[in-house]
Amino acid sequence: MTLELDLNCDLGEGCAHDAALMPLITTANVACGFHAGGPAEARAALVLAKKHGVRAGAHPGFPDREHFGRRELDRSEEQILQDCIYQIGALVGLARAVEIPLSHVKAHGALYNLAMRDDRFARPVIAAAELFGLPVLGLPDSRVELLCNGRVGFIAEGYADRRYRPGGTLVPRSEPGAFVESPAEAVEQAMRLLRVGRIRTLCVHGDNPHAVEFVRHVRSALLAQGVSIKAASA
Repeated sequence: MTLELDLNCDLGEGCAHDAALMPLITTANVACGFHAGGPAEARAALVLAKKHGVRAGAHPGFPDREHFGRRELDRSEEQILQDCIYQIGALVGLARAVEIPLSHVKAHGALYNLAMRDDRFARPVIAAAELFGLPVLGLPDSRVELLCNGRVGFIAEGYADRRYRPGGTLVPRSEPGAFVESPAEAVEQAMRLLRVGRIRTLCVHGDNPHAVEFVRHVRSALLAQGVSIKAASA
């Protein structure tokens, strides 16, 4: 059986690598402005995605630009729902102007991590995605996957540049050993996740200083091992 894998990056965050990364990936998670980026950066990312035939999705996060959306905030379900609807809705408008459809929702940073393990954060993310008729990216065997069932599509995601705990959650960035340091290790992890972890899309963070090197190496190695690089749909 041919193995297929989608390559995704978090883009539109005002980082330096969007133009170099876009031709190498199949899915872009476009920042919606709360944690980073803004209308100009989001539109530029959408234009690049359309040019290169890359799927584009909404990447909403906590309203916390100071910490790049990576600080856990104690917000109510209603606040999170409003945050997500506002952000996804804004990107829907920009995407319509660029004439590219949105393909999914992927929460960012601390909101993503909390949603994977806590229903109070998962529910509003899923409700916002359902409102716009979009599937959700997330970790397999997470609360998001369970709660998506019967409501919206779910696409299982893995990470090439982050290390995992034995239970399948990501090692927090604040802890030693949270990051994969070499492209070769990223490839090994990608193949392991693909074969045993049910993932359908693989992420390299766009703000990673070595993101372009990582994606090029991972993409080349996967193709050499017979993996088809192809956008995933729910």
